Amino acid sequence: MKLLIVAVGQRVPDWAQTAWDDYAKRFPPELKVELKAVKTEPRSSKTYENLVAAERQRIEAVIPRGTRIVVLDERGTALRTTALAQRLKDWQLGGDDVALIIGGPDGLEPAFRDAAHERIRLSDLTLPHAMARVLLIEQLYRAWSINANHPYHRE
Repeated sequence: MKLLIVAVGQRVPDWAQTAWDDYAKRFPPELKVELKAVKTEPRSSKTYENLVAAERQRIEAVIPRGTRIVVLDERGTALRTTALAQRLKDWQLGGDDVALIIGGPDGLEPAFRDAAHERIRLSDLTLPHAMARVLLIEQLYRAWSINANHPYHRE
């Protein structure tokens, strides 16, 4: 199974890239994690609808057909870490690859967000984009560690 993280925005601070790289290399070969960063649409004199539609096209272009789509959304389902671990186990048993989508500064196109298989939220707080990437991969690693009885997660 592959976890594909699709994030709108190509630039992140060095600390965020270092943290991402550290967690990404910890995953076992049977659970590959890949990041696809897509370009943020330039904000100059464009409507909200045009911005998010352009970003949706870029997002959809990097998601392979048949992939389960999970969007990160402030109105999504709040999950405890153990619930995320169960969700990860269910995804793995389902056999489909999963794309987790992090929107850009203006969020995701509403129709795309609503059509996703699932909507989850990382936090009740508003997070900087780079922090959301790091928090997501850390929580996915923690979820894997719970399922694998790995000592990373201690209760």
